Amino acid sequence: MLDAFLTFINQFEPKLSERPTIVASSGGIDSMVLLDLMARAGLPVVVAHCNFGLRGQASIDDESFVRSKAKAYGFPFTSIQFDTKGTAKKLGVSTQMAARSLRYNWFEEIRRKEGGNWIATAHHLNDSLETTLLNLTRGTGIEGLKGVPVVNGAVIRPLLFAERKEIEAYAAKHQIAWVEDISNASLDYGRNLIRHRVVPVLQSLNPALEAGFKRSSERLRSANTLLEEYLDDWARQTICKISEGVSISYARMWDSTEPLYRLWYLLQAYGFSYAQMPAILEASKSEPGRKFYSDTHCILADRQMYIVQERAGLIVSDAVVIEKITDKVSLETGLLEMYRMPVSSEFSGKRDARVIYFDVDILHWPLCVRPWKQGDRIKSFGMEGKSQKVSDLLIDRKLNRFEKGKVQVLTDSDGQILWVIGLRSSELGKITGATKVMLKLKFTPKRD
Repeated sequence: MLDAFLTFINQFEPKLSERPTIVASSGGIDSMVLLDLMARAGLPVVVAHCNFGLRGQASIDDESFVRSKAKAYGFPFTSIQFDTKGTAKKLGVSTQMAARSLRYNWFEEIRRKEGGNWIATAHHLNDSLETTLLNLTRGTGIEGLKGVPVVNGAVIRPLLFAERKEIEAYAAKHQIAWVEDISNASLDYGRNLIRHRVVPVLQSLNPALEAGFKRSSERLRSANTLLEEYLDDWARQTICKISEGVSISYARMWDSTEPLYRLWYLLQAYGFSYAQMPAILEASKSEPGRKFYSDTHCILADRQMYIVQERAGLIVSDAVVIEKITDKVSLETGLLEMYRMPVSSEFSGKRDARVIYFDVDILHWPLCVRPWKQGDRIKSFGMEGKSQKVSDLLIDRKLNRFEKGKVQVLTDSDGQILWVIGLRSSELGKITGATKVMLKLKFTPKRD
């Protein structure tokens, strides 16, 4: 077992001897065997134990047990107690999900504090098999079929090569003590149903079930790696960075095989689920302008492409009142600079979309910068007093909905629009032969 353990971890070159590994230990047989193997291999360890406060005195006894065993091995020990049920209620998740989040976040804190490279958990081959079967019941792809990964970020699972029966045999041979969590026998949990009811049936069909699963998971892991390499190369040619976020060409999607899977591969990084893909894909053909949301992002099915943007930057909502001429005004969309100056040769009579001039003496103060809204009209410069709908201006400029959501207007105290900022200025307040003092406004968009 020790030789197999060393061979397995060396295969993945984690260099466990260089810095202490944070070993998560519940006190169960798996984690106690892992501690024993780490000790026999002479590897530096910090033992970390979580008390989730779910089993009363039994939880306290487990913590004391693990502390005593860590001391016997000469390993540093650290522990923490969580209000797991309170956290689950606060986050609106199951107790199991809350416990997982709490322990891994804490393990990472300990790893950083101790200067370790790795967090080691005692997952073994049967755990990986059970995870795959659970994933199958919920619906999954190759990623969910390949089982528990040996390495995931800073987490390593050095026992993933071993079957449960091998771990039990090792514990018996070396007289390793452990504590049994009675919840492991409960059929109230999906994983336990898989372990106690489903796996025995599969073993009756194939006594070498675990060995067969190991071969299958290795092949699936290799196939998934090759698939990701191919799709990553395709993604680099398909996703383009734009000012609003990223764009995905419809043409690239529809000219490729399996567009649904490819689209999911691109969008999963932005929090979108596979279940959302059919509707998102269909929108590219028949519903331009439709939006879809994940927890963090929004995707717009525009005319020729998808546009993905963070939800936090979708719409400008706040109005900014400008009481007097000031040097700089910070807006959500960029920086507005203001200069008071005499009429000079700098002014040519032409107006730039981002640099405009007004006659200070005929402006009605205070000014206001606000988001545009339906019904807004502007007496555009050079149109001899005729007004134009701002919405028509935005359509003429072919702005998508994300871009429209960021458009702001500058108004005077009467609510009249002086400037669709960065796009079109108004006849109001324009420079004439009678102008003595000018107000120069310069707008610099963010990421311009």
